[in-house]
Amino acid sequence: MRFPPKRWQADVNSGGDTWERIAAALERLAPAPHPPTDWRSAPAYVWEGTRARAVATLDALPLAQLHGIEAQKVALRNNCARLASGAAAHDVLLWGARGMGKSALVRAAVADVQAEMPGAMALVQLAPGSLSTFPALIDELAQQPRAFLLFIDDLGFGADGRAEMLALRSLLDGGVAPRPAHICIAVTANRRSIVEREDTSGAMHERDERDDALALADRFGLTLGFHPADKDTYLAILRGYTAPLGLNFDTEEAMTFAIQRGNRSGRTARQFATELAGRAGLRL
Repeated sequence: MRFPPKRWQADVNSGGDTWERIAAALERLAPAPHPPTDWRSAPAYVWEGTRARAVATLDALPLAQLHGIEAQKVALRNNCARLASGAAAHDVLLWGARGMGKSALVRAAVADVQAEMPGAMALVQLAPGSLSTFPALIDELAQQPRAFLLFIDDLGFGADGRAEMLALRSLLDGGVAPRPAHICIAVTANRRSIVEREDTSGAMHERDERDDALALADRFGLTLGFHPADKDTYLAILRGYTAPLGLNFDTEEAMTFAIQRGNRSGRTARQFATELAGRAGLRL
């Protein structure tokens, strides 16, 4: 059947209008594209794999409140200051006992340098699983006029973490396009095997994991160890939290609190200090 020309033309026009309306509706429903990251404005960022989220306030304790890690404080703070000033600085590995302030020290050292040199550097924490996008992040930061410390917290090991370890090794080694000098890396890890060399026992896959960890550790210019706190160190850390608030504590109760949690550490001391501050109606 042949339609009259006018009716056929009307149907075509109607169909075109329908598709245009659908396209316009879909465009309205689609999320707006994210604006480019302003890498100069914030003290810290979280890299989520395809984009960065600015952090307006860096959550960091004053360096003076971190006790039991005096040598580590000096070494990391000095390295961050060198990076911020444009001098040569190391990639840093912070390894050892859980809860002894590795992550807290990274944040505190960066914040302390930022207070002395405002705007000179920023901390960029990588979200879990985002190591594969490191090259894209480096490309974004390469032309920025400030220093950046890229922070990988609690690096994984074993089968699940091996791919990330290899990706990080590749980044630390460099490549055809070298990493700019104003970008350094700080990594925390709880496993002692990342630096231990004497143990050659174990199954083949365990030796492979240890070899991978050692090969990674060798690529850091600055390696800082964190060890379990003894009684005196634990109590000194606790006093660092309570003294500014004018709080006293019972030593026996503090030790019982640590025993119940299975370790004496900076984290445990902070948890007990939180309990004391809460009882007194104070904020820590």
